[in-house]
Amino acid sequence: MSGIDLVIAGLAAMLAGLINALAGGGTLITFPVLIALGLPAVAANVTNTVALCPGYLGATFAQAKDLRGQERRLWLLVPAAILGGITGGLLLLQTDEKLFSALVPFLILLAAGLLAFQNRLRAWLVRRSGQPATTPLPEIWVVIPVFVAAIYGGYFGAGLSVLVL
Repeated sequence: MSGIDLVIAGLAAMLAGLINALAGGGTLITFPVLIALGLPAVAANVTNTVALCPGYLGATFAQAKDLRGQERRLWLLVPAAILGGITGGLLLLQTDEKLFSALVPFLILLAAGLLAFQNRLRAWLVRRSGQPATTPLPEIWVVIPVFVAAIYGGYFGAGLSVLVL
């Protein structure tokens, strides 16, 4: 990469960080920029996803007080998230560059759709959980969507923040 490429990547990263702080979806900026700068799709995806890790860690620490009293739930969800992320990463490493490049537009469309509908989905879930006729599922059932979301995140990190909101 040239110096100008690094500046462009740095500016995209700063813009993505700002977007992530406000609403999520910053990877919809950085991933295409990395592709435009000439990185192969799989390498751009891995770079993009790894670059997000400090932000996720920081968000976890920022919400530490909200996690107090959630130890049982964390013992269920953290292993599911780790196993799902590893599964997604392994799937990515086994995916041919040509196939992954063909899937990217659909993965970006899914991420953009998740971002567009996140508030409606969250409002629906909150409304549904407050209805007295709704029988809550056993807590163990939460493991399944977390595992699936983590597979998606391990395979293609864009839009993951929306899935975990």
